[in-house]
Amino acid sequence: MTTPVVSIAYHSGYGHTAVLAEAVRAGAAEAGAEVHLIKVDEITDEQWETLDRSDAIVFGSPTYMGTASGAFHVFAEASSKRWFGQDWKDKLAAGFTNSGSKSGDKLHTLQFFQILAGQHGMHWVNLGLHPGWNNSEGTEHDLNRLGVFAGAAAQTNVDQGPEAVHKADIATAEHLGRRVARTAEVFARGRVAA
Repeated sequence: MTTPVVSIAYHSGYGHTAVLAEAVRAGAAEAGAEVHLIKVDEITDEQWETLDRSDAIVFGSPTYMGTASGAFHVFAEASSKRWFGQDWKDKLAAGFTNSGSKSGDKLHTLQFFQILAGQHGMHWVNLGLHPGWNNSEGTEHDLNRLGVFAGAAAQTNVDQGPEAVHKADIATAEHLGRRVARTAEVFARGRVAA
């Protein structure tokens, strides 16, 4: 059994999304994956090749003006070279985002990631958590405190730096990393069995 390879392809404008990328990395590594952090605005040919050999790619971007950042869109368009050959077909995909508002239209960013993954023929891994902080006994410290199912979503006040990324959002991103790594392992075992 080979170790699953998980790559995190992300852009972070002010450092908040980088905190989440590190949390996804930590969770996936804890679950036994070989993990690579790839900043899409600085991507190299070698990193494109790392994405090509990955079992799973986790997309991450801040939500700016209701969608992923411009830098992430540039990366998505550049991935069309992989689309032509269906190089990422049957890989796993997942996503995470951060914005300043509680909603901030983060769902649109996650749906953009889902469509990108679908165009590549990838399989989407959702968060797999019930929503937190939605009853009288819940708190802002619950996992999935923003109640998003499609991926890991975080909220950070616009006047605070990366150190202010909410601990529950970091823990939710770690959960996503573990889930992606474990799902990648299941898929790899299935391929061997088939």
